[in-house]
Amino acid sequence: MNKSVFHKLSYGVYVVSTWDEGRATGCVANSIMQITSDPATIAVSMNHNNYTHSCIEQTKKFAVSILSEQSDPSIIGTFGFQSGKEVNKFEQVEYELKEYMPVLKDCCGYIVCEVIDKLETNTHTVFLGRVVEGDLVNNEKEMTYNYYHKVVKGKSPKNAPTYIEEEATKEEIKEAKYVCGICGYVYDGEIPFEELPDDYVCPICKQPKRVFKKQ
Repeated sequence: MNKSVFHKLSYGVYVVSTWDEGRATGCVANSIMQITSDPATIAVSMNHNNYTHSCIEQTKKFAVSILSEQSDPSIIGTFGFQSGKEVNKFEQVEYELKEYMPVLKDCCGYIVCEVIDKLETNTHTVFLGRVVEGDLVNNEKEMTYNYYHKVVKGKSPKNAPTYIEEEATKEEIKEAKYVCGICGYVYDGEIPFEELPDDYVCPICKQPKRVFKKQ
């Protein structure tokens, strides 16, 4: 089977957030879809290993911040490549409360849900959420999964439902020979990688220069 066919399916890039005993937490997700319009219901696929998964199980509520093409890429690194069990992710971003749920300010829209049901798989839980609030924040174009891969040049976290283990493509390696060993970001800047300052960090996961690997 050619797993690349899954890249042709349409996905967005979102931050799913909830509460951890009074502390805001969340993670990146890309498998979210509307199930019904009346009553408005959406489905969110969450890996069992994600700390956010257990927090949603406890609170029975979650919010979805819809990232735009103009959203800071470091948001994906903060929420996609760190664990909320070890890091207070919301210390690094601005957010506000919508229906008492934490929502990123750097997004183009948000949805707040109450969990009404769930479907279990071997690795993921699909939470069904009844929408209690939602609104547009601005008119920026939403970030798609394809845009994240092709333009931002990021890779999926291993806990993502759409994760496919892959190496940098030949085209990427031809343009840039250094790849982040944490998130898979391919450096393609005009300045040779060797000449970057020692304090350079990956724009996606904020890891130091030393984690980059020469391909």
